[in-house]
Amino acid sequence: MLIRPGGTELYTDYLSLAAQTDMVAAVRSLLNAAPLYTPTMPRTGKSMSVRMTNFGKTGWMSDHKGYRYQVNHPDTGAPWPDIPESILSVWRDLLPDQPLPDACLVNFYDQDAKMGLHQDRDEQDFSVPVLSISLGDTALFRLGGTKRGGKTQSFRLSSGDVMLLRGEDRLAFHGIDRIYPGTSQLLKNGGRINVTLRKAL
Repeated sequence: MLIRPGGTELYTDYLSLAAQTDMVAAVRSLLNAAPLYTPTMPRTGKSMSVRMTNFGKTGWMSDHKGYRYQVNHPDTGAPWPDIPESILSVWRDLLPDQPLPDACLVNFYDQDAKMGLHQDRDEQDFSVPVLSISLGDTALFRLGGTKRGGKTQSFRLSSGDVMLLRGEDRLAFHGIDRIYPGTSQLLKNGGRINVTLRKAL
């Protein structure tokens, strides 16, 4: 489904329940090697409401040093584990002509977590799309333009949905306004996992 011509594409129910279950298992299998951590805002030091981790050659970070990519986990110091094939296969299917991603950001949202409007602009090449996979409870997603302020539109992202930000919308402001608890049985204790693939380096 085309949300905005030349920019945002939403593939609803792209992943079967079996594929979603396999992907969650793959993510969980790597959490000992790359535990979830709580990022903080660079200027204020305030904790974000999401917890996150990364897979791939490099991982996205936010702390007092700023927004950036780094090759090791902030708590363990270990390199990030490889991106699971079940996740990479979605990129290969939808973006066969693009270079493979080297960064996979995993965000966990509990029922109270949100994500303010922001741009994905810490990567080197903005011509490569950003791919996002939703797992678990439904989220209300907000999409704006490439400049802060102005008109936005909102739509729901459900478990198994895949979204692409590309073209004119690659640098669009976007965020998560709320989570709808109990809308999915995929995660035993509820919540939402968002898996974002990017070509960072």
